[in-house]
Amino acid sequence: MPQRRTVLTSALAAAAAPLFRPAISHAQARSVLKFIPQSDLALLDPVQTTGLTTRNHGAMVFDTLYGLDGNFVPQPQMVAGHTVEDNGLTWLITLRPGLTFHDGTPVLARDAAASIERWCRNDALGQTLRATADEITAASDSVIRIRLKKPFPQLPFALGKASSVCFIMPERLARTDISIQVTEMVGSGPFRFLAGERMAGQRAVYEKFTGYVPRSEPPSFMAGGKVVKLDRVAWHTIPDASTAAAALQSGEMDWWEQPIPDLLPMLKRSRNITVAVKDKGGYLGMIRFNQLHPPFDNPAIRRAFLAGINQSDYMTATMGDDTSLWQDKVGFFTPGSPLANDAGMEALTSARSLDRVKRALEEAGYKGEKVVFIVPSDLPALNAMSEITADMFRRTGINLDYQPLDWGTVLPRLSSRNAPDKGGWSVWCNYLPGVVAVNPAGNSFMRGIGQRGPVGWPTSERIEQLRDSFLVATDEAEQKRIATEMQRQAFQDLPYIPTGFYYQPTAFRANIRNIVDGFPVFWGAEKT
Repeated sequence: MPQRRTVLTSALAAAAAPLFRPAISHAQARSVLKFIPQSDLALLDPVQTTGLTTRNHGAMVFDTLYGLDGNFVPQPQMVAGHTVEDNGLTWLITLRPGLTFHDGTPVLARDAAASIERWCRNDALGQTLRATADEITAASDSVIRIRLKKPFPQLPFALGKASSVCFIMPERLARTDISIQVTEMVGSGPFRFLAGERMAGQRAVYEKFTGYVPRSEPPSFMAGGKVVKLDRVAWHTIPDASTAAAALQSGEMDWWEQPIPDLLPMLKRSRNITVAVKDKGGYLGMIRFNQLHPPFDNPAIRRAFLAGINQSDYMTATMGDDTSLWQDKVGFFTPGSPLANDAGMEALTSARSLDRVKRALEEAGYKGEKVVFIVPSDLPALNAMSEITADMFRRTGINLDYQPLDWGTVLPRLSSRNAPDKGGWSVWCNYLPGVVAVNPAGNSFMRGIGQRGPVGWPTSERIEQLRDSFLVATDEAEQKRIATEMQRQAFQDLPYIPTGFYYQPTAFRANIRNIVDGFPVFWGAEKT
């Protein structure tokens, strides 16, 4: 197996001249937090893509009807309250008073209804909701009415989940076809996006929205009071880890979202830097196949690789030797969550053998088709997992076309349904936020709805049947039974191969206080 990447930390020793200067001279007199995101903000529309950097951007600019708290339980956010009538078939959701968009217009129920409709067209759980709903309309300026064909008890979770998020935007923007990117960033969230200061590939800038009315509860992940204590937040894209670390050490940057494991010991030794795990949900690594085209449209070929997957190799490559940061022997649900189970795990925990992979590929009918492997080489975790996977492919006789690309190139290409030899792709490595995989309702990558689902487009009638049963189950024991059967079926159909679970530490200057747990959000944070 290839060795874990190494970094020459001597390159960090000096940053003789400032690497970054504020775009506006008066910004130094204000409270400005300078942040290094995991990747560039390649796409702006957070409903059109599942990219996590765009999701984080969306959480600043837009707000949600419900939000998951630190225990991943949905809580009212833009919502003052709701009532459920007609034996669960009618939901009346009332907006909080005083909500305003960044352009000064009030947030109305018709804005929310149109936003839900647009989100439903692109999100797998949203599609289920829309198929279940007779109508999603505005009963008045402040009340959204959702009439259902059958009860949908997961509705608050669906409208508040933390990946592929149902963000609320003005009706005029929400009417944009889902195939067209919304680029006018007008939301009602706690920050305004400063389009004039964006430099693609380099910088995105946000400022406090003074018209935002936060809730009174303490902040808890995506729920509670989103009180902004910063004047501006500037995202600086710095792909090179050595440069990012030097900028953090010198104080030119305040917060680095995802420092690579090789540099964590050095950063921890600095008295001016705090290293901490803020996203307690962690991440689940995966190998995602394009199941529209050969060879991975054959489930037997997908299953053949299970005998060659050693999750500890993946996690060591991704997060290093500190086993407090990762876990192997992991299935399709977040470790430690109520639905995590051992069904089918022998596929990953039995003796590992590349010879078994070779035999299984031959028996499954692999004919030497070219496998186009696209790799976001500027995302260290995905690059590391890709190197391990590529090594297994080569050693088991796969005709591999390994294509390292930048994330901005990979992201739009993933949506291509073309054959691999016509600009499409065959496989890529990805990770899921653990908050997504605690519940099969929200894990769209576990869906089996073909081309109506997220990239990879697996089809599994049985997984969909089990998921439908889960959505209407209200008994905890029954939910666990269904989740166990779902995992057993997932090891047969393989919507993806789990490669382990890890926590991603983040690093920030010691004068940055009160960062809210979860993925990077900037309400509550202070620069002292």
